[in-house]
Amino acid sequence: MIEVTKTPLSGVVIVKTRVFGDERGFFMETYNQQSFESVGLPSNFVQDNHSRSSKGVLRGLHYQFPQWQGKLVRVLSGAIFDVAVDIRPDSRTFGQWFGQELNDENRLQLYVPPGFAHGFATLSDTADVAYKCTSLYKPEDEGCIIWNDPEIGIDWPVDDPLVSEKDAVAPRLAEINHSDLKV
Repeated sequence: MIEVTKTPLSGVVIVKTRVFGDERGFFMETYNQQSFESVGLPSNFVQDNHSRSSKGVLRGLHYQFPQWQGKLVRVLSGAIFDVAVDIRPDSRTFGQWFGQELNDENRLQLYVPPGFAHGFATLSDTADVAYKCTSLYKPEDEGCIIWNDPEIGIDWPVDDPLVSEKDAVAPRLAEINHSDLKV
């Protein structure tokens, strides 16, 4: 059984699955095709990724175009502030963001659909993040938006984050040809 909570951005949802715990630990089913289909979520994931980041690392804002990716993100250990930014040019929420803390205690997942940029900041000493993707990664389709774009205005809960060279020199959303971003 899964519970889906809508966010202010159409298609971005918080996914909560049932957790069975006792003195031995816990068990949870993080993905079930039938359950996902029953609540209108994608059920065809073709790639799983796992990253580990140190405290203060910020990854993103990444997207893939024209072969868009939807991502189902969860934290295996630690804590992150996970962010989705609407980059669909025809959307009424274009350029708006939503953020959610995901950690190994709340065991929430965030579904970020195609048409959104995604990024996260690590809040704990380290964080292991796993995410399922709806399409395969293609380096030639990779896109990036600067993490601190003032027109988006994400309120990141980290000071002076450590970012990759690629992320540090990414363009602002306004510098991207929006006609190229049709979903």
